[in-house]
Amino acid sequence: MITIDALKAAGANTDEGLARCMNNEAFYLRMVGMALADEGYEKLAEAVRRGDLNEGFERAHALKGILSNVSLTSLAEPVIEITEDLRDRKEKDYSELLEKIASEVAKYRALAE
Repeated sequence: MITIDALKAAGANTDEGLARCMNNEAFYLRMVGMALADEGYEKLAEAVRRGDLNEGFERAHALKGILSNVSLTSLAEPVIEITEDLRDRKEKDYSELLEKIASEVAKYRALAE
């Protein structure tokens, strides 16, 4: 089960996230759960790997908003970085960023088990 302390230890700014959720811990944790269950991470990676930078940007931008709202900072940072690169449709090797995102997603998802 995800807890505030576990999220904080994983790199989330829980104070900021809770404030956005009117300091309602149950609501905040439900929003975090929904953010982590989102299939957008995998769809972002698939789009980028097949070279569809337009879809990649759309996926990354949506995730950026979700993650910023719940302040999963250590996951939001690489998502923000890839969003900005994809916004400019930069042709580059995104594998390092995708690996960082996948690693952070796995870390947070493990908290829910």
